[in-house]
Amino acid sequence: MTATEQRFREFKMPDVGEGLTEAEILKWYVQPGDTVTDGQVICEVETAKAAVELPCPYDGVVQAVHFDEGVTVDVGTSIIVVDTNPGAGPAEAPAAQAAPAAEAEEEAEPQGRQAVLVGYGAAPSSTKRRARKAQPGAAGAPAEPAAAAVQAELNGHAGAAVPSAPAPAAPSLPTAERPLAKPPVRKLAKDLGIDLATVTPTGPDGVITREDVHAAASATAPAAQAPAPAPAAAVATGGSEAVRARETRIPIKGVRKATAQAMVNSAFTAPHVTEFITVDVTRTMKLVQELKQDPDMAGLRVNPLLLVAKALLVAIKRNPEINAAWDEENQEIIRKDYVNLGIAAATPRGLIVPNIKDAEAKTLPQLAAALGELVGTAREGKTAPGDMAGGTVTITNVGVFGVDTGTPILNPGESAILAFGAVKLQPWVHKGKVKPRQVTTLALSFDHRLVDGELGSKVLADIAAILEHPKRLITWA
Repeated sequence: MTATEQRFREFKMPDVGEGLTEAEILKWYVQPGDTVTDGQVICEVETAKAAVELPCPYDGVVQAVHFDEGVTVDVGTSIIVVDTNPGAGPAEAPAAQAAPAAEAEEEAEPQGRQAVLVGYGAAPSSTKRRARKAQPGAAGAPAEPAAAAVQAELNGHAGAAVPSAPAPAAPSLPTAERPLAKPPVRKLAKDLGIDLATVTPTGPDGVITREDVHAAASATAPAAQAPAPAPAAAVATGGSEAVRARETRIPIKGVRKATAQAMVNSAFTAPHVTEFITVDVTRTMKLVQELKQDPDMAGLRVNPLLLVAKALLVAIKRNPEINAAWDEENQEIIRKDYVNLGIAAATPRGLIVPNIKDAEAKTLPQLAAALGELVGTAREGKTAPGDMAGGTVTITNVGVFGVDTGTPILNPGESAILAFGAVKLQPWVHKGKVKPRQVTTLALSFDHRLVDGELGSKVLADIAAILEHPKRLITWA
């Protein structure tokens, strides 16, 4: 490591989860010129599993921030440079490290590139494009495959642009060349409906800036307001432009992207079977009220979900075969002697399923405390990736939305998921007479590869029996 590298330390995007390959920068807490200390949180990133705060591993002064908020960055890419010896005077900081593929391409480029100044913080892709622009006579590197270029653009930090025919350096771009702009500027142009090829660049070396995009948007606004005869193509498409103007496109990323992939994989991998049962839970609802007054439950959140969770744990103890997983690769069924109880939680970033480790070993007060902590952490968006790993069965409480029940999809790697519906006052035959009783509907989905109809029915019947007569929590446990 050179003296410059020892002084200017690059912090690369770490793998904050289990084998994750990228993360989106949600918020920066520091800017160039700010003093940072070892362990200080410098930014918040969102992975496919959760939002995580990243601490800085160095003491010093921030020299460069390589990516804007909202940009998705590959793991291993430098995101910030810290000057660990700011009192030593001015010096050149190392250029940001790009992904390995980009590094290999950079080595193939001709020499003579302009160095990135300290604190400038340009993304590697922008630097490489400007270097080619400054050498019209140099031979370009081979073009990337189209799929790789598209994926890099989706990730928010495109690799080197495909070289075009040599042309004299000029402020305006050749028509065959892709307009030069950073990923945030491209996103802004896309959101405003501006074609970057029509924008006049004012940035260094022909780079399009945010101001250029806003100026182009302002220039096109009056023209859009002026009435004009509709072209034949617009008439043929049925006014598609007008329809798109009334639509909002939201990028699929982060937790929502991971959830979508997991649900598709689960739905088309595990053969789902869902069974339903309607049960009188009047006694359980009375027990909830009694527990709220119990000194041993003081300060804990006691609700029907707590007793549903306990009922499921007792049912699993009576039918341990359901607590299993299907190992397709090794063609084995994995029976588990522990229960990591997942609780599906809706958050602003999407659906997550954190789980309570070794839930079967917890007393009722311990289970109540774990449930309260789990829900509170999920609502704050602070659930750690480890808290969502290793689940065995899950509960989804659709009743909080006033829904009677549903057909829940299995969390990948799990054997069963229980849907707890809304508790409603309904006419019910009780002791030979029709009386108003508190009733709910339960739905149990299970993987039919390892859970047959008899086993699934026994588990669901046991849960219902416990909720109808909660004293079975004692006699069966």
